[in-house]
Amino acid sequence: MDANKGLKAKDIFLSLSPLAVLIVLLYLTISIFHSDALSGASQVSLLFASAFCVFVGMVFYKTRWKKIEEMISVNIGKISGPLLILMLIGALSGVWMLSGTVPLMIYYGLKILNPSFFLVCACVICSLVSVLTGSSWTTVATIGVALMGIGKAQGFSDGLIAGAIISGAYFGDKISPLSDTTVIASSSTGTPLFEHIRYMLYTTIPSLVLTLLLFVVIGLNYDVTSGNQIDTYSETLQSTFNLSPWLILIPIITFLLIYFKVPAVIVLFIAVMLGVVFSLIFQRDILLSVSDFDGNIVERLTAGVMRSIYDSTSITTGNAEVDNLVATRGIRGMLDTIWLILCALTFGSYMEACGMIKRITHAIRRFVRTRLQLVSSTVLTGIFLNIATGDQYMSILINGSVFNDIYKKLGYESRLLSRTIEDSTTVTSVLVPWNTCGMTQATVLHVSTITYLPYCFFNILSPLVSIFVAAIGYKIFKRKEEE
Repeated sequence: MDANKGLKAKDIFLSLSPLAVLIVLLYLTISIFHSDALSGASQVSLLFASAFCVFVGMVFYKTRWKKIEEMISVNIGKISGPLLILMLIGALSGVWMLSGTVPLMIYYGLKILNPSFFLVCACVICSLVSVLTGSSWTTVATIGVALMGIGKAQGFSDGLIAGAIISGAYFGDKISPLSDTTVIASSSTGTPLFEHIRYMLYTTIPSLVLTLLLFVVIGLNYDVTSGNQIDTYSETLQSTFNLSPWLILIPIITFLLIYFKVPAVIVLFIAVMLGVVFSLIFQRDILLSVSDFDGNIVERLTAGVMRSIYDSTSITTGNAEVDNLVATRGIRGMLDTIWLILCALTFGSYMEACGMIKRITHAIRRFVRTRLQLVSSTVLTGIFLNIATGDQYMSILINGSVFNDIYKKLGYESRLLSRTIEDSTTVTSVLVPWNTCGMTQATVLHVSTITYLPYCFFNILSPLVSIFVAAIGYKIFKRKEEE
């Protein structure tokens, strides 16, 4: 008997109830706390929803607490590496700013990039960097931060700039052979890596082209800041920082390490140390100004370096907008993100341990009969899993395991499944405020997820293009047809 036939409406209702509770709590939280919701209230909402999930699982599904405990232990163990990376990214953002590295990139970017084509250039630059690095997080935390400063100086809104950066960064995250999501999506479905990447071109390239066209149209019609404002930003940065050309060695060395496939944790740690060394050489006055410590010069410089790594820092430049631009938050600024990730992962682990995610996805599978229904349900499931689990990797793995059998039964290739997972799960994770990706990028760019979401054209178009290609059947074959 098909297991799906045993599912009752009551099972689906109970499985959806924790998600419904979470949505209500998050709605109330955002209504009350607004932009401060992610400082703690959203995390508490996730914990309350997790508690409700455990109650439903233990009372109605007779799930043992030991099973729930084991699931959360396994899943949290899997993200120990990403959490360390998050802390290093926080340190990197602080040190690269105070060392003058980011201000230097902003300064030259203001001189080179034409405001009318800034958005499309930002998207292309982040696309190239993310393909080379295989990491959207690294791309956003390095070149993305610099592009935010350039865009603000040119008068673009925070949401538009972040949308262009994220669109480009997730193009590479999706299609680079160095990307962990690309490897996970291909391996979890049994699809050879480069076959998976080649097959994604049929949906990924159209999505990127449409995205670039939209940014060209917006850029040409956007009322950007006058040249005087750009000159003011440039002059302020130049008078505040020692913008030595030698500072460009830091990003060059960092990208070379990434190119040679040095592990991310090692790359980020070396990048932080390079920032420390160069800040001591070129920006001693700034380190002394942020040290907030009475003592000899060695003690004050040490305190300045430490604060740039772990704490919030502010520099008085004489221009309020530039002051906000060069302010940093260090590792401490990432703690809300880490807390949110742990709470979101807890909620997703509880739903998985209690069998709720499996029941919901099985219910979806009951209605899959045609090619269009198959791809559409995979896309919707991927988006749902990003919302329900709060973790990109968990969503990719669950989506693959749920649909593997049904793609085989309907005779479709595994590469169609792996591509559809990337078209939906990988790129939409950054659009969910409590997802690890959404919270990370919002924290790094200092732009809320809701603010940049409407402008992440690549991330929005990818699932739609995937469904459209399925509807017309372009380059979609059944196994028997190939044979």
